[in-house]
Amino acid sequence: MRVGLAERIQAKLAAATSSSDKPAGRTATDGTPATGATPGRKPRPRGPRRARLRLTRIDPWSVMKTAFLLSIAFGIVTVVAVAMIWEVIGAAGVWSSINDTVKEVIDEPGTSDFDIEDYVGTARVLGFTMLVAAVDVVLITAIATLGAFLYNMSAALLGGIEVTLAEDN
Repeated sequence: MRVGLAERIQAKLAAATSSSDKPAGRTATDGTPATGATPGRKPRPRGPRRARLRLTRIDPWSVMKTAFLLSIAFGIVTVVAVAMIWEVIGAAGVWSSINDTVKEVIDEPGTSDFDIEDYVGTARVLGFTMLVAAVDVVLITAIATLGAFLYNMSAALLGGIEVTLAEDN
């Protein structure tokens, strides 16, 4: 049976810790320094360690949970952004400017009661935005989960994505 990754890492850490606990002036039984370097030679500086890993499977359940959480955050950000933009537009006087322009262009007695906010008011726009955000939550979650299933199928055929990880100096 193959030893798991966690056990191998713990064994390497234990070996590294026990070798770093040795006194600095100690030598091996044949007279060479305990560091493994030969006398008269400087040890070569090691470059960063690299590990090549292959991503062969993505758990669809964890993708669904993560996508659901992120899509809810995206929906909240969307609603807040639309509310802020609508308040800025109202504070800038855009609605009264549009009402005045429509009254001047049409110039009929029935246009005196025209108000653009009856058509694109804050409540109506925010309600529509919340509806779009709710639909987006469902769609983004479903698409991300479907993407995980499709990746797993393609990785079974092609072997997955190969990633090289390097240790910082």
